[in-house]
Amino acid sequence: MKTVTIYTDGACSGNPGPGGWGAILRYGGHEKELSGGEDRTTNNRMELTAVIRALECLKEPCAVELYADSRYVIDALEKGWARSWQKRGWVKGDKKPALNPDLWQRLLELCGIHQVRCHWVKGHADNPYNNRCDQLAVEQWQKRKQAAL
Repeated sequence: MKTVTIYTDGACSGNPGPGGWGAILRYGGHEKELSGGEDRTTNNRMELTAVIRALECLKEPCAVELYADSRYVIDALEKGWARSWQKRGWVKGDKKPALNPDLWQRLLELCGIHQVRCHWVKGHADNPYNNRCDQLAVEQWQKRKQAAL
């Protein structure tokens, strides 16, 4: 099984507002950058979308080392919260609805295909791949914000 390293980040101007996401996939000596965005979204939706879009690029089941600065994404996957929300019909332990069930559903499907190991990285710090993902995400929301003016 191939091991792919993925870095992701999401950004939003306003919450909700125009948003963007960025991802970098690394395998062997190859790197691929991805980015996109939405006109009206939230930061957490962009964080999730970055991971989903990166995993969707993989053409076969892979071992994935996922690096993200989003505790929302990393903790929900690593600590099993997302699977628990799913089992309870997208309701959290406090009986409140889980947010973004459409994206969590897709992400859990992809995690069923790939072996994903999560790693939290501090945002806006010394990780060049995380910083590049942030730059890609910010460029996307800025593009959408300019288009709306």
